[in-house]
Amino acid sequence: MRVLVRPAQYVALALYILFLGFPLLWLISASVKSSGELNSLTVSLLPSEWHWDNYTEALNKQGLVRSAANSLIVALASTALSVVVAVPAAYVLARLKGKVRAAGVGWILVSQVFPVVLIILPLFLILRTLGLADNLVGLTLVHTTYMLPFALWMLQGYVSAIPVELEEAGAMDGASRLTVLRSIVFPLLAPGVVATAMFSFVSSWNEFFFALVLLQSPENYTLPITLNMFVGGEGKVALGPLAAGAVLAAIPSIVFFGILRRKLTSGLMAGAVKG
Repeated sequence: MRVLVRPAQYVALALYILFLGFPLLWLISASVKSSGELNSLTVSLLPSEWHWDNYTEALNKQGLVRSAANSLIVALASTALSVVVAVPAAYVLARLKGKVRAAGVGWILVSQVFPVVLIILPLFLILRTLGLADNLVGLTLVHTTYMLPFALWMLQGYVSAIPVELEEAGAMDGASRLTVLRSIVFPLLAPGVVATAMFSFVSSWNEFFFALVLLQSPENYTLPITLNMFVGGEGKVALGPLAAGAVLAAIPSIVFFGILRRKLTSGLMAGAVKG
């Protein structure tokens, strides 16, 4: 029986990878199919004829490149702001005891269950008063505020896992508070910062509702709004260009994950050495 355990594990892993990757394969297949083949009753994974015009139409007709640049600016800026604010706040939240910590945790939990649709109208009015309603800066601030509670929740768990004795040992050796944080806490916190940055980037990159309400000018549209424009007024969907646009939209997230994956691995190794 033990001989069969390892092959069974590999088979289960392969099936799981296939289960996760099949939607992406189907999306790529749909992006190179003609509209006639996509609307036919015959279902096939491989296209009968490779139709690359879908990518040309997606790039040229809907301003996909400009929207991708807007999404990239908003995602990177909101991710940086979320991490910069969340790291010190999470440290304080994890190390404090008593009513302050309880209030902070309560705020995080309440903000996660509060319906977004209830705050979108007053949020729009506030941003319009400040001149940030149809503006990427305003959308960046909204994304940062929206992602900050979960980023705090993630990072305070990582900070809580760092033994306080390490900080006390550094203080006993004569290190200042800033030195302890820079040399001991932050290297051990690096994997958590990378994981939080991944979550923040993907959340901002895929966000649709806030951008739909706050942005009116086509030159400020983000990628999800532009992809939504492939759906016609009568509900007719340009499936080929939409699939091509979705494939192109997934590339920056994959690249971002590939870059931060190396940082996550090096952070884990550095944390192991520091610990």
